[in-house]
Order: sequence, then structure tokens, then C-alpha cells
Amino acid sequence: MALLIFILLTFAAASTGAIFKPDTWYEDLNKPRWTPPNIVFPIVWTMLYIMIAAAGWLVWREPDSGLALTFWGLQWVFNASWSWLFFGRRRMDLGFADICLLWCSTAGFILAAWPVSTLAALLFVPYLIWVSIAAALNLTVWRLNAKEMEGRGMKPWRPISVPEK
Repeated sequence: MALLIFILLTFAAASTGAIFKPDTWYEDLNKPRWTPPNIVFPIVWTMLYIMIAAAGWLVWREPDSGLALTFWGLQWVFNASWSWLFFGRRRMDLGFADICLLWCSTAGFILAAWPVSTLAALLFVPYLIWVSIAAALNLTVWRLNAKEMEGRGMKPWRPISVPEK
């Protein structure tokens, strides 16, 4: 029964990607040459969502799993939010902030789950790699489309500069 709950929770988060998906706005944005083809995303995410659900369930079964489950819940929230922010709201800046928090909570899960269930921690490693790629893509698309951001009244990405002495 618990495994079913983790599967349902995970696919509830996944459903935001089906509701808020790339459209002509995204297709018209400038993207780096290394952007994966659109067909790659549903294939990779389906495999990752299966691993996310399994990892949550594996940790839930173990004693002293509270911290790992907290990180699992946090990554669930940030995962579910990203598509809405990036595609639904068309906010590359908020999408990037969200995916940075997703990366931190995913890494936090790996660290917290390792002593509880090494298998659960290992199941999150491909997820962390994919989130790293997605974060780099999000940032690059944001940078390449600064004029689109300014046209919508938002501040474009600018590197932080250190004042000279």
C-alpha cells in the first residue's frame, strides 16, 4: 500500500509536466545546441519518476528515515513546481530558482538516505545528474533570451559582479 502511495505522489508531480508543457513560446526561444531533442524528456522522466517513487518507498520502510523523507518531500514540491513556473508562468528566473532548490533537496536526499538505504540513495543519482543538466539548460535558455524577459517586465539574468577595490 505504501509503495502505491509513493507511486501516486510521484506521478501527481509528473502530471504538472503534462499540464504545463512546452508550447510555441518555448519552441520560439533561443536554446543552446546541446539541448536534448524533445523526445528525450518524457523517456528520461518516466524512468526517473519510477526510481523516485521506489527510493521514497525504500526509505519509508526503514527506521530513522525522517530526514531522508523530508528531503524526498521537498524534492517532490520543487519537482512539481518547475513546469508550472517555467512553462505555465513563463518565468525562466523563477524556474531557475526552483530547480536550484530541487537540486539541493535531491542532493540532500542522497546524503540523508545513504545510511538508511544505500539503494534508495543510488536511485537518486541519475535524477541528480538529470536535474544538473536541466538546471544548466534552464540557466542557458534564460541567458539566451534576455530580451524576451525584459519585454515581459522581468529582469534578465546577469552575472553577479564583485566590486573592484
